[in-house]
Amino acid sequence: MAYNIENRRYTGSKAKLVDWIMSLIHKECTGKTFLDIFAGTGVVAAAAASNSFKHIIVNDLLYSNYVSFKAFLGKGDWDKDKLQKIVVGYNNIDADDLKGTFFSENFGDKYFDLKTAKIIGLIREKIEKDKPKLTDKEYFILLASLMYSADKVANTVGHYDAYLRTKPRENKFFMRLIDPLKVSKVDIFREDANLLAKKLKADVVYIDPPYNSRQYSRFYHVLETLIKGDTPKLYGVALKPEPENMSDYCRVNAPEVFGELVKNLNCKYIVVSYNNTYNSKSNSSRNKIRLDQIKKTLESRGETKNFNKSHKFFNSGNTSFDNHQELIFITKVHEKK
Repeated sequence: MAYNIENRRYTGSKAKLVDWIMSLIHKECTGKTFLDIFAGTGVVAAAAASNSFKHIIVNDLLYSNYVSFKAFLGKGDWDKDKLQKIVVGYNNIDADDLKGTFFSENFGDKYFDLKTAKIIGLIREKIEKDKPKLTDKEYFILLASLMYSADKVANTVGHYDAYLRTKPRENKFFMRLIDPLKVSKVDIFREDANLLAKKLKADVVYIDPPYNSRQYSRFYHVLETLIKGDTPKLYGVALKPEPENMSDYCRVNAPEVFGELVKNLNCKYIVVSYNNTYNSKSNSSRNKIRLDQIKKTLESRGETKNFNKSHKFFNSGNTSFDNHQELIFITKVHEKK
């Protein structure tokens, strides 16, 4: 079976909440253009595309997410039979005959068992060598397929801030293709959300920013390295590269940065996802923006409603929190006089 866009472990994923979110948007908002400005895996944007929005705009700073958008949502010609034959060849690779790659030498017997890491590293190299024979869409599909397949067997709790202390079990790595979606019109960006907000216009803007001090670029650095195909210098037990794409939404100035974003949006409706982990026992899990700050900021742009739903969140560590709720704020933006 092919991987769907929601078949990926991702902190803060809205895969289990997307139907509820879209039901609220359809009830409270109108329009044809949908901007997901912190798109993550892209599950909300994908749902919007299948729910009457004719123009989808997605944005995320992580290169691995950008490639995933290009693969699942992007335009371009691709040949399924051709890609299936290529993947069959990848799946016939015998790890016993392989030399090490940058990926296996650094991440083998840590984030993946050594044989799996060797195969993943070699497939990444082969995709790059095959690139001249591929359309852009086919290239992105193969990269996203490798990422989804690798994430499926990673020796982690769902992120790459650390690997499990137990030695990873050896398993036969099997790569499967993703299942791209048909989208009427799509624009894909990899920019700072606050800068992008000044350039674009949309009917509905969906905002699902980082909530706490955990930086997504550090959580998913292994997948970033894999999809970029680079060989950065790595540091520490978790083998992270030099910091990049660090978000102010994970810092103490998050309320001000959020306020700037909301002020600059050119849209009819603003939809914000957040949660109630402001009293979390873990410092790193505690919300950077208080709910009253979100409401006050949104009310400066128009009438704001809020909705909540109990939700068993994706716990990517040992953090415990009772009565977890997902919160949706929907603002009908006042027309400028």
